[in-house]
Amino acid sequence: MVAGATGLVGQEILAALLADKTYSAVHCVGRRALAQQHPKLTCHVVDFAALPPLPKVDDCFIALGTTIKVAGSQEAFRAIDLKAVEALALAVKRSGATNLGVISAMGANSQSSVFYNRIKGEMEVSLARMGFKSLVIARPSMIDGDRATLHQPGRIGEGMGLVLARGLGPLLPANYRAIKASDIAHALIRHVKAGVPGVVTLMSGEMQGG
Repeated sequence: MVAGATGLVGQEILAALLADKTYSAVHCVGRRALAQQHPKLTCHVVDFAALPPLPKVDDCFIALGTTIKVAGSQEAFRAIDLKAVEALALAVKRSGATNLGVISAMGANSQSSVFYNRIKGEMEVSLARMGFKSLVIARPSMIDGDRATLHQPGRIGEGMGLVLARGLGPLLPANYRAIKASDIAHALIRHVKAGVPGVVTLMSGEMQGG
């Protein structure tokens, strides 16, 4: 199961899963259908606030996320980055999923004074309490990718940060270097497939190079 397949990391997760012969079927959930078609892909258009029963899956990958600017308010941001993630995780657990991978953020901290980081931290804490056999949390730094091709609005701060990060390159500590969306996707899939019991947190430096 994949959620957030229209985003930078989500599209890379979906592509990798469709190419992975160990997965016989891939289900995608979202608020709109994907244009993409594939023999083992099934898309489900859903309302995350009222999810229907979902098909049985083994592994679930959640790459849902927005910004406060795009969402329109802190509450709308919270509805996507926390509530929708929680709802989907509970739904797939009820349908039999044992392994969950989720995209969080480098600064995630449920006690943070920064709203964005606090919501990401609260999401991590909530998922950890759900009792998945294996929970893999990816905390990437700035994600290097072309949002324009996905018809997503640019993020001014992120864009400036990426220019700086690309210029400094190896001079930056590994966890602070810009990271390709494909590297995040491949690292997350690899660790979810490994199914190590408990909670595994992947920092950005660990995911460099996939």
